[in-house]
Amino acid sequence: MPAEDPKSRTELTIESILEGKKMEAYVEHRTKEMHSCTMCGAIGYKRKPMKQIGNVWFCIDCMRHLKEVLDTLSQWEAEIQLEREMSKKIDETLGM
Repeated sequence: MPAEDPKSRTELTIESILEGKKMEAYVEHRTKEMHSCTMCGAIGYKRKPMKQIGNVWFCIDCMRHLKEVLDTLSQWEAEIQLEREMSKKIDETLGM
């Protein structure tokens, strides 16, 4: 088995270190475009859309959940009102 050339090994090491430094610089540069979702903690970048509301960020998934909740809010309020009316009728019937 032939011995490795020390020069090529040194060059590979230096090349690897330079690639690591380039990657660190890239990540540091792109970190400004990354945001963390306030609700679920997901990291948003180009593949996961984020929306800033005030000083906080929300991912598209959490915004969808919020929309679903808000769309059914009137139904929830109707159910709560019905429960209150039923409770009031039961109290009146029992003489409380």
